[in-house]
Amino acid sequence: MTDVRSKPLRMALIGGGGAGFIGKVHATAATLDREAVLVAGAFSSDAKRSRQAAAEFGISTDRAYGSWQQLLDAESRRPEDQRVNFLSIATPNFTHCEIACAAMEAGFHVVCDKPMTINLSDAQQMVAAVQQTGRVFALTHNYSGYPLMRQAREMIMSGELGEIIAVRATYVQGWMHGMKPGAHQARGEWKSDPHRNGRAGSLGDVGTHAFHLASFVTGLTPEKLLSSMQSNSDHHQLDDYGHAMIRFSNGSTGMITWSQVTHGRLNDLSVEIDGTRAALTWRQEEPNQLFVRALGKPVHIYERDPTAEHSSPSASAACRLPGGHPEAFFEAFANVYRDAFADMRRVDAGIAFDRSSSLYPSVHDGYAGVRFMTRCLDSNDSNSQWQNW
Repeated sequence: MTDVRSKPLRMALIGGGGAGFIGKVHATAATLDREAVLVAGAFSSDAKRSRQAAAEFGISTDRAYGSWQQLLDAESRRPEDQRVNFLSIATPNFTHCEIACAAMEAGFHVVCDKPMTINLSDAQQMVAAVQQTGRVFALTHNYSGYPLMRQAREMIMSGELGEIIAVRATYVQGWMHGMKPGAHQARGEWKSDPHRNGRAGSLGDVGTHAFHLASFVTGLTPEKLLSSMQSNSDHHQLDDYGHAMIRFSNGSTGMITWSQVTHGRLNDLSVEIDGTRAALTWRQEEPNQLFVRALGKPVHIYERDPTAEHSSPSASAACRLPGGHPEAFFEAFANVYRDAFADMRRVDAGIAFDRSSSLYPSVHDGYAGVRFMTRCLDSNDSNSQWQNW
């Protein structure tokens, strides 16, 4: 049997051409640790532009496809030791389900951008496809890849904070103030289109990140949700500001806030966890420090340092550089890929393992994110009535 672990995995990228940045992030993150190599792609819904974009990614002309359907067909006919192992999907939200399900049914693993899809029926279909095919599906809620978020998760699981009382996760940006009604946008124009983006505007774009991070760190399960959203921009009618209050099954509460109309904010994602013994705070724009506070005690600052005594196993494993050398967005994104690669290799080698112990966001996390969007929309539509999870 060929030892698949000794060779880089072969990657195909769907989407990512043009002015958009996220496809290039996928390509960089997936290949950062040299565990994968980008060998094929379909980079645009326009066949000509797709093939033209291939050169930017260093793809040979014979594997620069005019559509994702052509890619699946051609790659499926290649010998097993040459075809791609997985697809990364960086396309508009409404296309994720069709592409991902077709790829898994064709035998390929999938890494998909968030949100997973735009409605619960598609999300259920994707869950079923993973279960039926046995393929690995990873969702790039990349902020869970930061070492200190994994540190926080282990601290909470071990009881260092005591019982969790409350969770606050906030993701605020301000870039929508720079958009002009009727003007062509260089990137992300489809996000204003409810047919391609779905009804969840900023909720789907950044609110789902805040919700997933709160869920990842605490492990709490929602029981009820109440939400209120606003649309303040002239260029679209989708939400660009909102709150969701959550009651968790253990009796604790949560508040998720999202905005893309907060002046001066760039990518200000933060999470605060209150426990009966201590509380912690973390900000994505300063990701290498985690603050832990307890009444009457000095503030404890955890720094990203893989060799430090305080560094948990999962935090240390997520580091690439010694402490004091900052790591950030690309490395966190790459950690999602690296963890998913380990499972891809196990599946391809026929090794049995417990997928529930994997740290990367799974199809079930993706389903929870779509459920979060749906319940927020339901609550807002009903004049902010509580919705059962």
